[in-house]
Amino acid sequence: MTSALDTARAVLTTESAALAQLASELTEDFADVVDTLLKVPGRVIVSGMGKSGHVAAKIAATLASTGTPAQFVHPGEASHGDLGMITRSDAVILISNSGESKELADIIAHTRRFDIPLIGVTKRADSTLSKQSDHLLQLSDAPEACAIGMAPTTSTTLTMALGDALAVALMKARGFERADYQTFHPGGTLGAQLLTVAAVMHKADALPVVTPATPMGDTLLEMSAKGFGVVAVAEDGVLRGIITDGDLRRNLKGLLDHTAGEVATANPRTIPADILLVDALGIMNDNRISALFAVDAEGRLEGLIHIHDALRLGVK
Repeated sequence: MTSALDTARAVLTTESAALAQLASELTEDFADVVDTLLKVPGRVIVSGMGKSGHVAAKIAATLASTGTPAQFVHPGEASHGDLGMITRSDAVILISNSGESKELADIIAHTRRFDIPLIGVTKRADSTLSKQSDHLLQLSDAPEACAIGMAPTTSTTLTMALGDALAVALMKARGFERADYQTFHPGGTLGAQLLTVAAVMHKADALPVVTPATPMGDTLLEMSAKGFGVVAVAEDGVLRGIITDGDLRRNLKGLLDHTAGEVATANPRTIPADILLVDALGIMNDNRISALFAVDAEGRLEGLIHIHDALRLGVK
């Protein structure tokens, strides 16, 4: 009897082989589809029935989150009024493994009537969907991975991966960057990974700041009050140095007889406020420090980021 582990390995092997086959079989039709979608002034409508519909919804979501306005439309609902969601400014991607899903007929007819670009995703080049489409993205003729060879497994994996390939190609063509991605993903850990230091840094009255002439007694009070274990030594807004707990220990003898400028470490490591929080965390980890001051191009103090700020937001 075949073990569950053997079955799992067989499924993954079957599907990975099909993905490799699809990659080798892609033609310039794929590039034509990308060009078509780039020129669409409206949205990319993605639709399919059954398991293809679930995949279509995911593809629409991926496109929308990566800079290509997109929407899933259920073919059954389209036949009962939701065709109005599909306009002359849009393009349509229809998914059907067989290319003969009767539920797609009304959407196909709607695109033909109003000259809306239609992209078919199917295994059969001789199907109704293939013949009606302006562009065809043909799936590889690979076996389903289930025991009876009928349940949508390999075919849905291929379609999902093809949708990812479209989204990534469109991202690259649009010059879609990490900062753009953060705009569509402001929440959760993913959003935190894309936050900039400027978005979360401590500034203004929250900053621990003294002047070079500040007595160390007052400097210690400022450090304690702000609670970051570090204080900036600034003059006319320009960062001249910093004092850390380590600086205090090194100057413990006669500490209160000195000024902040005499104790401070000059030319400290700083960061621009527009770098990603995850990159700032990397700098802190690499240098075994717990805080960084952000400065502008002229060295003017803008803010402070502490390692606990990054960890609290889930940045790793």
